[in-house]
Amino acid sequence: MTIRHTFNKLNRLPPYVFAEVDALKMAARRAGQDIIDLGMGNPDLETPRHVVDKICEAARNPRNHRYSSSRGLPNLRAAICEWYERNCGVSLDPDREAIAVIGAKEGFSHFVLMTIGPGDVVLCPDPAYPIHQYSVVIAGGDLRNVPLTPDSDFIGNLEAEIGRTWPKPKMLILSFPHNPTTKVVDRAFFERVVRFAREHDLMVLHDFAYAEICFDGYKPPSILEIPGARDIAIEFVSLSKSHSMAGWRVGFACGNAEMIHALSRIKSYLDYGIPTPIQVGAIVALRGPQDCVAEVNETYRRRRDALIEGLGQPGDGAWKIEKPLGTMFVWAQIPEPLRRLGSLEFAKRLLRDAGVAVSPGVGFGEHGEGFVRFALVENQHRIRQAVRGIRRFLREARV
Repeated sequence: MTIRHTFNKLNRLPPYVFAEVDALKMAARRAGQDIIDLGMGNPDLETPRHVVDKICEAARNPRNHRYSSSRGLPNLRAAICEWYERNCGVSLDPDREAIAVIGAKEGFSHFVLMTIGPGDVVLCPDPAYPIHQYSVVIAGGDLRNVPLTPDSDFIGNLEAEIGRTWPKPKMLILSFPHNPTTKVVDRAFFERVVRFAREHDLMVLHDFAYAEICFDGYKPPSILEIPGARDIAIEFVSLSKSHSMAGWRVGFACGNAEMIHALSRIKSYLDYGIPTPIQVGAIVALRGPQDCVAEVNETYRRRRDALIEGLGQPGDGAWKIEKPLGTMFVWAQIPEPLRRLGSLEFAKRLLRDAGVAVSPGVGFGEHGEGFVRFALVENQHRIRQAVRGIRRFLREARV
């Protein structure tokens, strides 16, 4: 006899929208179709050779085969603080205001799990990277989505939401440059956020995963640059994109000392830290030559331009899209009249008829409907091939 269990938190998680597109993609490939995958934001670029060499060297040392440090090796936390000083002009205490995490996603979700419980209200943009919203659901909190749309003032939307929310929210989740919309902000935006958070006694979580992925002269600000931010904010940074270390799972969190302590406390129960050789590699990545970061940015810029300029060329099948200033994505409103299909059906048709996989905007939240997200994870030749397929599809498509 099978015993049936009820998993309350699992039941609160909706079906994963992207799974439908993934299943179709795999079926097409099994049938021999060439699919250009611009769906998942999984970097295809190599980790810098000097970082890999250091990881391999450290892995051969038996002393590094033991449990590691959950908070991060002292030298890694020092290198993290050096990164903040160099990139953001922010001085941090490596013992109290910095911690290593097993990728920003792990640190972010475990911090929410530690600090949010039933009845706690959390404000989060919509659309959003899924873990930003569903970390709150997993923790048992009360998620309130705040529209992040091109035609509205996000801070104004926050003020409207907090005016009608009871109990008062405990946390605000942000991420700029933003995934999926690629929206970028300036220091003045974060000054408004810090004032808003201090006025309403909110913790602020800022996912700064694309801190160094930026183009055309734009440089993303850290929320920690703003006076008073360390009273209310914790910021998560990842080496996944800037140093192409996605598979190594290494990032860090910095900011308010009490918030860092809370994350350190839950991690002490749940993990033994990033493997020591990878931590050693991360130190080299942060302290070594940074021309690799510039090369990554240039690669993504060229891919961005190949996609957007190719789709925007005059003629049948043209698709005008604004160039993003940050992230490794392109966020595109579905052309009329195909918009009435909805983003999921449009993505399925694009896969079937153009051989190109993208992420449907509705998978990132209600306000993502009408958009799709391209991930710049194929080389320029493949992206140009994708452009040809997409333009042909748009010329021939019928609703």
